[in-house]
Amino acid sequence: EVQLVESGGGLVQPGGSLRLSCAASGFTFSSYAMSWVRQAPGKGLEWVSGISSGGGSTNYTDSVKGRFTISRDNAKNTLYLQMISLTPEDTDVYYCVAARTASVTATPTMYPYWGQGTQVTVSS
Repeated sequence: EVQLVESGGGLVQPGGSLRLSCAASGFTFSSYAMSWVRQAPGKGLEWVSGISSGGGSTNYTDSVKGRFTISRDNAKNTLYLQMISLTPEDTDVYYCVAARTASVTATPTMYPYWGQGTQVTVSS
């Protein structure tokens, strides 16, 4: 059974930092492209960042470039998202998602496997 379990969310002040983690199990992690997708209440899904199965290629949506860094440790079956210079506009539920493909897609619905999400709230 595929399982993705996110952690690391919370409340942070504007300008602060958080690191999200996603522990994966039940599948060959190193064969899957991984992404982070976020969603605010009443809004649609927004692809944030993705990393290829081997970790050699990363992509970001424009609004987070230079502030977020995605990485993975295939030996530990774990995906990360380091977030700095957070703003209130980054407040969302962040989901870890997986697709059995080498390369990243920026279309959230192309990812069949989803975690339960972790809430990130940026507020003073």
